[in-house]
Amino acid sequence: MGFGNAPLWARVPLRNATVSGMIPDNKGKTAAAMPFSFLWTSPWTGELLGLVYIGLSALVTVDVLLKKSDVRAALGWIAAVWLSPVFGALLYFLFGINRVTRRALKLRRRATLTGARPFAAAPPRDPEAILMDKASERITGSEPSAGNAIEILKGGDTAYPVMLAAIAGARHSVALASYIFRDDTTGRQFADAMIAAKARGVEVRVLLDSVGIGYFAPRIFYRMRRGGLAAARFLHTWVPWRMPFLNMRNHRKLLIVDGNLAFTGGMNISDQHSASRAAAAGQPYVEDIHFRIQGPGVAPIMEAFASDWAFITGEELDHDIWWPALAPAGEVSARAVRSGPDHDLYRIELIIGAALGLARKRVRIVTPYFLPDQRLQFAIAEAVLRGVTVEILLPQITDSIYMDWAMRGHLRFFRHVHADVYLSPQPFDHSKLVVMDGYWSLIGSSNWDARSLRLNFEFDLECYDRDLAGKLDAIIDAKLAGARKLDYDALGREAMILRLRNALVRLMMPYL
Repeated sequence: MGFGNAPLWARVPLRNATVSGMIPDNKGKTAAAMPFSFLWTSPWTGELLGLVYIGLSALVTVDVLLKKSDVRAALGWIAAVWLSPVFGALLYFLFGINRVTRRALKLRRRATLTGARPFAAAPPRDPEAILMDKASERITGSEPSAGNAIEILKGGDTAYPVMLAAIAGARHSVALASYIFRDDTTGRQFADAMIAAKARGVEVRVLLDSVGIGYFAPRIFYRMRRGGLAAARFLHTWVPWRMPFLNMRNHRKLLIVDGNLAFTGGMNISDQHSASRAAAAGQPYVEDIHFRIQGPGVAPIMEAFASDWAFITGEELDHDIWWPALAPAGEVSARAVRSGPDHDLYRIELIIGAALGLARKRVRIVTPYFLPDQRLQFAIAEAVLRGVTVEILLPQITDSIYMDWAMRGHLRFFRHVHADVYLSPQPFDHSKLVVMDGYWSLIGSSNWDARSLRLNFEFDLECYDRDLAGKLDAIIDAKLAGARKLDYDALGREAMILRLRNALVRLMMPYL
């Protein structure tokens, strides 16, 4: 059989061909050949794969060197792509490139063109707050709004009725964002209240995190859609190469009614946040704090929701029903702080670091998850060395056994910081509070872990007001009264196998 007109791969002799359907002759040559047979037997295959490996590794290395600010992360990615041919480059393509940044930056440019919504901006009146305010303004690029009233709502039994009453009384608009929104008694109450508002002619928008509500079968989401609500899921996708976005979650909890009343904090929508309903359902109660805000500070909260909504749906909420004129309602100066893995990255870390650096007397931290990186740990240690009392209140047991292990592993290395760490008994305390020197406080959705500080989209309010800080101090005092101080020696006496387990899980800090 001649090969004069055959393609190149068919004219190359194959050694010891054994591919099914190919019959070698006496000299080891085939009468017909397949393209993949040539690829596996050609002397050029190794060189070709080597070139692909070097090319991909070089491209990733260049991208890492130009875009990764964290030295350890950069070294890790470079090692991965050179030590794991092709597979390392694939991992970087899936998890290392921050595509959210690109979309978020486009959104920011569009917002710049349309103009930000105005609100009354004024520096805090307290002379001790001047330096902190200046630092935060440089970090966020925004001024605090003056004249706000902020009411503390302790627990779902207090917060949920007030929030539901606000939705029931809505005349023009309702915007709600939540990380967890259960399909239980509480969740259905909120869904039905918004469906009823929609039936009255109120414009309603609901943004739920795709992972937080249950990725595969979010029944509460389908209930809202059947009720005619404009509801969307944050970064939901079935496209394989977009799946890494699932690790970047919208952890914000926002409710804005008629553009002049807002609720935010750390509380999700679930029976577990209601002591009475959790007990009736046989579920563990989750303690938390939420906040009711009136005044000019509602506008930047609405800005946060509108930005996220446009990011996901493309719809810009630019009608007047979302942006009424806002009159002063109280004495609190408040600054909205949005953080996330886009252009808002590191904001919360920097603000917390500034508060620790400027504190003179005392910093009090309440958080459900505590896995600070070395920079925040150093800031805490430095504050203690200056004579500042740093009190950190953590749950003795969280809602995640892996987080419990990681925190125990992390706290073993925390004893030399000399901060006062306290552990609160059950129920699990999900509150997130920072109070500094009796005049400054930070409230919202951010935890003290890498997920909140680096991967999640979070929303917090930075507040300058001694009365509010005093009320939060009183809440923290009550929590500390029932807590016990951490015994570092007891951590060190744990069995070796337990310490190894905790240390190993601690390495997964960015993904817990």
